[in-house]
Amino acid sequence: MALDPQIVTNARVWITHHYDEQVPEQYIYHNLQHTLDVADATKEISSFYDLSDRELQLLEISAYFHDSGYDQGSAGHEDRGKEYAQAFLKEHKVAEEDIQLVESLIEATKRDATVNTLLQKILRDADIGHVGSDHYWDRCSRVRQEILLTRQDFMPEEEWVDFELDFIQNHRFQTDAAFTLYEAKKQKNIKWLKKYSKKVHREEIVDGSGVKKKKKKKKKNLELKQINLGRGVETMYRTTYRTHLSLSAIADNKANIMLSINAIIISIAVSSLVPQFAENSKLIIPTMILLAVCLTALVFAILSTRPKVTEGTFSREDIRQKKSNLLFFGNFYRMDIDDFHWGMMEMIKDSDFLYSSMTRDLYYLGVVLAKKYRFLRICYGIFMYGLIVAVAAFAGAYFL
Repeated sequence: MALDPQIVTNARVWITHHYDEQVPEQYIYHNLQHTLDVADATKEISSFYDLSDRELQLLEISAYFHDSGYDQGSAGHEDRGKEYAQAFLKEHKVAEEDIQLVESLIEATKRDATVNTLLQKILRDADIGHVGSDHYWDRCSRVRQEILLTRQDFMPEEEWVDFELDFIQNHRFQTDAAFTLYEAKKQKNIKWLKKYSKKVHREEIVDGSGVKKKKKKKKKNLELKQINLGRGVETMYRTTYRTHLSLSAIADNKANIMLSINAIIISIAVSSLVPQFAENSKLIIPTMILLAVCLTALVFAILSTRPKVTEGTFSREDIRQKKSNLLFFGNFYRMDIDDFHWGMMEMIKDSDFLYSSMTRDLYYLGVVLAKKYRFLRICYGIFMYGLIVAVAAFAGAYFL
């Protein structure tokens, strides 16, 4: 028998608030996004099996709570997650056997835990499913940064690559479904890791005595690259993007207002005032002034909304030199899909490239916004002062 359908939604809401308010920002891998990814992966893997609605609900709830104990650190986080899940489920009057099932599923996410049941295997595979996903490079980079931020333990590049390669090569999926979904991509990630391992270990050279030595590497800015590019930075970029888009929408609305008003005034003046020129020549000058003002304001309103699209191509060499910005459609709409996909993968794997692209994108958004508002300021200025002059001209024609 299925549980109340609302309970899964309530669990998602609970865990969202929990991560936002309780879990420290230093946990840039074991964060809300990881939890949501695991929940989505459980549903993806479960679709291969004939599970009851109740089992699916309890599995998703377990995914939400499995890392919730990170509010007090890594040690013992599964046990704290079980306590939070137990309190939540009791509050929603869930049966004791269901609570025990959720606790057993969370227990199965421990590294040294023995998994026996299908549900335990599904959650275990979902928790580590990133090794076979397109997000692997981002996720493993976050793990490394999280270790640095929370334990002050910096792993050199060679050591980190060896650690990741050892882990992913010894990993085995517990379910056939996860193997079907993720194994092919996992093997590709292993292949890339091996290539990168050769690259970082290529620093070894042989001196005249035949002894292998490590070539001294430039360590300039090495520590800067390990800076926390976590939730705070992501929030900053997200907020800035949202602000730019809101300002752009406001500018477009203002331009539309001017377009509508001036178009109406021009149509009224042409249809009502121009035909009277033969009978009343005094209307000619003020009407011409009004039409000139409205037409000029109309032109600047159009200029503020007129789109400008760049050539839409970047070469692979530009991408290798990190001169490209693939985050704006105008820069890639004429590229071959294979080149674009390759470029995006290169950017995703390189956090410096990714953040510099976002920074560059924000800069050019700001340039476009400045241009929009400059044309709008001119438009409103012409409309305001020109309308005053036009009204004064009509007043003069009427009284003189």
